[in-house]
Formats: sequence, C-alpha cells, structure tokens
Amino acid sequence: METLLKKELGTSKLKPIGHAGGGCISEGRSYETDHGMVFVKINHKSQARLMFDGEEASLKAILETETVKVPKPVKVFDLKNGGAVFAMEHLDMRSLNRFSAQLGEQLADLHLHNQRQKEKEEQTVGKAGQKTVDKFGFHTTTCCGYLPQANDWQSDWVAFYSQQRLQHQISMVMKTYGDREVDELWSQLQLKIPQLFSEIEVFPALLHGDLWGGNVAECADGPVTFDPASFYGHSEFELGIAGMFGGFGSSFYSAYHSKIPKAPGFEKRQQLYQLFHYLNHWNHFGGGYKGSSLRIMRNLVK
Repeated sequence: METLLKKELGTSKLKPIGHAGGGCISEGRSYETDHGMVFVKINHKSQARLMFDGEEASLKAILETETVKVPKPVKVFDLKNGGAVFAMEHLDMRSLNRFSAQLGEQLADLHLHNQRQKEKEEQTVGKAGQKTVDKFGFHTTTCCGYLPQANDWQSDWVAFYSQQRLQHQISMVMKTYGDREVDELWSQLQLKIPQLFSEIEVFPALLHGDLWGGNVAECADGPVTFDPASFYGHSEFELGIAGMFGGFGSSFYSAYHSKIPKAPGFEKRQQLYQLFHYLNHWNHFGGGYKGSSLRIMRNLVK
C-alpha cells in the first residue's frame, strides 16, 4: 500500500499521522507527503471507485460555489486487488460547536447559489459565467453510504424524488425483504406526494446530500462538511437527515431559516425526506430501520 500511495501521490515522503480510523463505510488515515498533509480513504468494496468518483465530483461542485468549506480532492485511484483510494486535503477538525450558526448560514448560501446564478444570468445576458442548473439530478452517480443514487436529470422534482429516490430504495427493500406492508403503503403514498408540494415551487439547489452530524465539524477558521453525496434537489431535503440523528443546535436552524424561511407544509415534507434516509439505512444496515420506515409511511398516508 505504501508503494502505491507514494507512486500515485508523487511523493517520496509518506509519514502516517495519528491513528487510522474508520467510519461505517471506509477506513481513513492522514499522511505527511512532499506536498503537505493529505487524508486518505480506502475502501475494498467492488463499487468503491464509483463511490469515490461521486464524492470527488460532489466536493468539486461544492467548492465551486465558495460557500461552505469542504476538503479539496487530490486524487482517486484503484487498488490492485479491487477497491479504491481517495486522497484529499487534510483538515484539522474538531466537533462542531462555536461555528454552528455559521454553518447554517453557509449551508443556506450553498442552497441559494444556483438561484442566485440565475438572477445574475438574467441581469448579464450574453456574458460568460457559471451556468444555472434548471433540472434535478447530477452529472454523475453519487452514493449515499455505499449505495448508488439514480441521478438522471428530470425537470419535475416530485417525479424525481418519487422515482429516483423513494422508488429506488423501496425496490431494493422489496428485492431483499419482500415486505408486503411497504409495497401496500407505497402504492398509497405515491398518490399523496404531489399534494405535499401544491403550495410551493421548488428550484434546483446544490445539496451536500448526506448532512448528518457525523459529516460536519469545524476548523479553527469555521465550519466544514465532508463525505457529500451531492445532487441538485429541493433545499428542504438536506434538513431531513440533519434532524434524525442530532448534532445540529438551534443556532444552526435559526441561521439557516433566516435566509431560507420554512415554506407551508415544511414539517410534513420533512417526514417525506426522512423516509428516504430510513429506507437507505434499512438497505445498508438491516431491519432495525424497518419500524421507522413503516411509521413514517403510515403517518404520510393518513
């Protein structure tokens, strides 16, 4: 591994720093190199390259907005016996605390970036610049956890979310568990989803895509997010998983909603967006998330 890392990173120096660590999906470690500190993620799964390519594309897209801080990607490359490696900028991080409100502001700026680009385009017709994205999806596959997301572009958010997020997850649940109640509830819920959007208009926002408490932190100069699974979607989707596992204080939400106020029906749509993550956890980690998935589906079809 050391030889491969030196070759791919173009360094003669490769000194491990601290302890090797791991999340639910990949192992990680920081190294000193000829070019400074890097953080290296390793995953031995067959789809690791797809996952890391999507993460790299997500980081690049977020970096282009110059809103919320993320690690700068360095390189994705394959392991010789299967799996892949993702090297990125090392950041000295600690738990989110002082900069919770700032993260809320910056996340709102990320979500508003595409809309602001559209406003700039309308004011400066004919001038080159960043193009507005007017559909929902992403230019490449991204993975929430290690499961690929269907990011094909669609012009309608309700259709995109129903088909390419919920249906995609439910199909996996049915294939693995054959759960009859999920199937019955889904047939009812599909008819109800459009009603939850009858009072609002959704404009595509660039999302982090997996913004739970374990994917945020802070550096000395402000907040940082990492492990994104980006796509262009409804800004409210981002807050679904944020509210499921804690880690975000009231100052985060106050700062966020000062820039993007809650729209009519927000609470009900939060349940709809949490459903995706409960289903995704069910598909990742097993039946411990079945009860939560069914509970939300029952609530939504009432």
